[in-house]
Amino acid sequence: MATDSLPRQLARTRRFTLGVPVQPEPSADGTTVLFLRSRGGTDPLSCLWALDADSGTERLIADPAALGSATGIASYSTDSVGRYAAFALDGTLWLADTRTATVCPVTSSGEAEEVRLDPTGRRIAYVSGGALRVVGVDGTDDHALAEPEAADVTYGLAEYVAVGEMYRDRGHWWSPDGTALLVARVDDRPVTRWFLADPTDPQQPPRAIRYPLAGTANADVSLWLLGLDGRRTEVRWDRAAFEYVTAAGWDGYGPYAAVQSRDQRTVRTLAVEPDGATRVLAERDDPHWIELLPGLPVRTEGGALVDTADDGDTRHLTVDGKPVTPAGLQLRAVLGTEGERVLFTASEEPTETHVWAYEPAAGLRQLSSGPGLHAGALRGGTLVLTTQAESYPGGRTVVLRDGRPALPLVSHAEPPVRTTRPEFLRLGPRELRTALYLPTGHQPGDGPLPVLLDPYGGPAMQRVTTGGLWFGLVSQWFADQGFAVLVVDGRGTPGRGPLWDKTIWGDKAGPALEDQIEALHEAARRQPGLLDLDRVAIRGWSYGGFLAALAVLRRPDVFHAASAGAAPTDHRMYDTHWQERFLGHPDEHPEHYDSCDLITEAPKLSRPLLLVQGLADDNVFPVHTLRLSSALLAAGRTHEVLPLRGAGHRPNDEAVVENLLHHELDFLRRSLDLS
Repeated sequence: MATDSLPRQLARTRRFTLGVPVQPEPSADGTTVLFLRSRGGTDPLSCLWALDADSGTERLIADPAALGSATGIASYSTDSVGRYAAFALDGTLWLADTRTATVCPVTSSGEAEEVRLDPTGRRIAYVSGGALRVVGVDGTDDHALAEPEAADVTYGLAEYVAVGEMYRDRGHWWSPDGTALLVARVDDRPVTRWFLADPTDPQQPPRAIRYPLAGTANADVSLWLLGLDGRRTEVRWDRAAFEYVTAAGWDGYGPYAAVQSRDQRTVRTLAVEPDGATRVLAERDDPHWIELLPGLPVRTEGGALVDTADDGDTRHLTVDGKPVTPAGLQLRAVLGTEGERVLFTASEEPTETHVWAYEPAAGLRQLSSGPGLHAGALRGGTLVLTTQAESYPGGRTVVLRDGRPALPLVSHAEPPVRTTRPEFLRLGPRELRTALYLPTGHQPGDGPLPVLLDPYGGPAMQRVTTGGLWFGLVSQWFADQGFAVLVVDGRGTPGRGPLWDKTIWGDKAGPALEDQIEALHEAARRQPGLLDLDRVAIRGWSYGGFLAALAVLRRPDVFHAASAGAAPTDHRMYDTHWQERFLGHPDEHPEHYDSCDLITEAPKLSRPLLLVQGLADDNVFPVHTLRLSSALLAAGRTHEVLPLRGAGHRPNDEAVVENLLHHELDFLRRSLDLS
């Protein structure tokens, strides 16, 4: 086995996320920035810290270890000014005074989750046992505002597809005066129930999971106005026509929500009246689907509705229904508003994402510069700017205030043991964004190299960026084992506009595979003698695993081996909101699902195929891999299956991550007959 430690380092550092400052939040006056960070690059216990934005002095606010917890602080909630912060550790509520750095437990009923401090700093809302409860910050008057009427009913939590596919991870929202909440009631009883067992430990009962398969029933989601005085009012809209709640909130103009039709072609933004009635603030329609973006919709202090609109091949930022960004600048997310200013991220070049601000009087202003993926938070005149780039392994975060010198939020992330050296290319008539990784020290004329394609290649994720992310290190590691590694972002990957996104509607297989092949052949044409097209392999995970398996099934003339991890093999066995967005309802468009069904194509296999599957994966369930393997065996097609005990969709165990990469490497070398 190779002695290189990158595979183990990936697991030990949780892909270089440990020790990195995250969730920065300036106080209302901008003088303090709260954030989470562990003490080191291998320390998983995130602490709550405060940075003085004038002096740059850091103060430790809450240390989980000192509070007797073996887990870190996953998230926190503040009042409107940022004086107090509430969080949960091991189900126990805690309240921190960020000025005095004192932390006190708050007596609660049962294990607490989804903790939200009210804007006035007087009460904490939390969920326990599916009930939404409220308690005073001094631990008094703990009581339930809403309790579940049956098993599989919850108040105050987001449902599966909201968290996974809509960027909505919340289920309750305080009123600004702290006297009422807007609350989601989720009834999962209509949803298909699956069971996930550990076959390596048959004494343990299987885990029941509610999972909405494409074409089947979703959770029944309703919204309620709950007053601390006991009032309870249901929010009314046409729930039969608009069953998805994609976003919600409560600002100075009252509660609001965005709802979406099952076919995802219409989204309405609704204002919620005190009696539960709703009125339409805006409506968007699209013949394919409405793309949801993080942070939207939202309103400015003056009440202007901030949203997005697709026009031709540009995804614009809109304010009161009018586009305020130019053609070619692709909106990626809204980070927040302050007064009439809107902070957002957008891309002119898809390999980069920058932070921008819009104000009616001042117009647009780009706040970040240089290659990379930039994000930020702005409040009280203090901007926290985070940059992920090749030159900043683990990222860099700085605090900018009133034209003063930038103050760093120190990162304790481990430096990677490898340095990436991608060459960024634009290939073919579609200018496919591609990164080429070559072995360290490779010189022109060294001879042709076996090729490894290493894509994700589908919607929701880019692999070709200047962000210096962890998967580029993996690509470089494979390159340093003697491969030319190509990473290609084809049609459907984010960042290139609505027309690019929606070319895959009805076919998640054909365009993606065509683009991988086009980039491979164009790269070989541009650099004669570099790529050995007689030894081409492909690897991938999740959608990338699907693409890898598809490649050897459909195009064995191009691809000579594939390693497919956690691959969705039958798209009917994935969730409603994700799959129906691209393929429609399976009862209405069965041909779309048939066109990308790997199981029916199993008899075509003529090349080596390695299937890798976490047995505890509750995103792409083991049934996907097992059914494909069964079909391959029935067709007499030799293949390999590597089950990972206890592993979810993204394995984290050090030994598993390290040895999995070495196992893949050995498989690729054997399959391509490399000595």
